[in-house]
Amino acid sequence: MTTQTAAATQRLPAKEESGSVAVNRWIQLVCGVIAMIVISNYQYAFTLFTPGMKQTFPGVPYAKIAAIFSAFILFETWPMPVAGYFVDKFGIRKLMTIGAIFIALGWVLSGTIATSPFHLYLYYGIISGTGAGIIYISCVANAVKWFPDRRGMAVGLTAAGFGGGAALAIMPIAATIHSVGWAKAMLFWGIGQGIIAFVAALILRHPPAGWAPAGWDRAKHVAIMQSKVNYRWNQTLARPEFYLLYAMFFFACAGGLIATGNLSQIAKSLKVSDAKVWGMAIVPLTATLTSACNALSRILWGTASDRLGRENTMFLTFGIEAILVFAVTKIAGAPLAFVALFSFIFLFWGEIYSLFSATTGDIFGPKHASANYGMLYTSKGLASVFAGFGAASMAAYFGGSFSVPFYISAALCAVAAILAFAVLKPLDRSRIAHEAIEAEDVSEPALANEAREHEEELAGVR
Repeated sequence: MTTQTAAATQRLPAKEESGSVAVNRWIQLVCGVIAMIVISNYQYAFTLFTPGMKQTFPGVPYAKIAAIFSAFILFETWPMPVAGYFVDKFGIRKLMTIGAIFIALGWVLSGTIATSPFHLYLYYGIISGTGAGIIYISCVANAVKWFPDRRGMAVGLTAAGFGGGAALAIMPIAATIHSVGWAKAMLFWGIGQGIIAFVAALILRHPPAGWAPAGWDRAKHVAIMQSKVNYRWNQTLARPEFYLLYAMFFFACAGGLIATGNLSQIAKSLKVSDAKVWGMAIVPLTATLTSACNALSRILWGTASDRLGRENTMFLTFGIEAILVFAVTKIAGAPLAFVALFSFIFLFWGEIYSLFSATTGDIFGPKHASANYGMLYTSKGLASVFAGFGAASMAAYFGGSFSVPFYISAALCAVAAILAFAVLKPLDRSRIAHEAIEAEDVSEPALANEAREHEEELAGVR
């Protein structure tokens, strides 16, 4: 089968391929956002539970409590390549159902039978982390597949559910903890969040093979160059662009994760933890505002990247983030500056989760986006080790100050900004411009196989 035939096959309307089932990509997007909102509390509300955990486990160093957060991020990220592979192979609904069960079970066990930090590593870290990772990669990859024409916007909105969903729940969770304690709060919220994720799993599904929006022309996207090749995971690992993106993800991710996992202790080190701003306790207020800014960042910069280009947007946002992270070391004793600065930090940090996922779909193709972005997302797991246990250990060494971790993060953000513009941009654009020649052994078989799969699906529908 020729490339032209395969391309023509790709443009068949979704309704002709799958009947009336799940043909509305906006419904898919909304359900994905809701599922992401549910799992956002597992990461962004963690800091609310740490004071109660310290009281429950007296004598345990804070670094070991912070390691629960690192364990969660590790198991949210490192199993993702495998989860992504199974999502692409077996479909989103089955994996989402497993993820919903895991996130409910993790918090329920943490709030009922955990009697040591080690138990929380298992329940909160491994079980909840794995469930959240399955849901995350499923929803982001689904947005990549359904929106090739507005990929930055779609993954931005989806990632915003994860980054900003906690803004809806921070205050209620804090109130629940205040009322019944951290353990029962985790039990109640775990059950509720699991039910919502399960309902979303019943609705979500991928578009038909080779689907594209009616009237969309890839060639008209001047700012965004998209590969015509759908690289499988092993082919992606053979590309230098992957390892560059991996390093950049780590560099840009670290600063925000330090703030996410250690906000209560950072406020204490900056001598503002007991302050109130606008009549509200500073940590829950800041956590709420940063979650909102985190969500806005993913939508704002994801959408902007559809026009400005991914690399140009990375250069701008990572460069500003480097300045903001450095400024954290200069605001001791200033509660209002603490609230404002951390809000701006997340306004220029959250976009990494829309920019890197969209970029993965652009340069490695959408078909295997679940597995490919899953591999890239493991970089967040490495960053979490530095941001959680590593930053807490450095702070303990320097008398409780988080200045050194923030100095390092500022430098890493600056490096990521430079790499995006000076290295990534020419590298991926050069490869995509010449891939018609370069990908002879990859693109033609891939397109032919995709077309055959499509024909088999049509035969099954008929």
